[in-house]
Amino acid sequence: MYILRTLSGRLYTGITTDLARRVRQHRGELKRGAKSIKGDPPASIAYTEAQPDRSAATKRENAIKRMTRIAKLKLIDSAAGGRQKRRA
Repeated sequence: MYILRTLSGRLYTGITTDLARRVRQHRGELKRGAKSIKGDPPASIAYTEAQPDRSAATKRENAIKRMTRIAKLKLIDSAAGGRQKRRA
């Protein structure tokens, strides 16, 4: 399960078994990126969370998608130890 921060600062939540490949898809380097961020590609991986299986990952993804933006930013900040991750 992952949260990406786009170039415009939007947060995008998804699941994958290969995060590097998925980010490349979102950036348009490979086919099948998410249409919702096609014009606003990922700037960084803001948060990742391992899950034991696809079912658990989907449930966690849906729970995070229901969070407010403020709650998501707090989750990202708490996981980064008080500073936000800057990776891509």
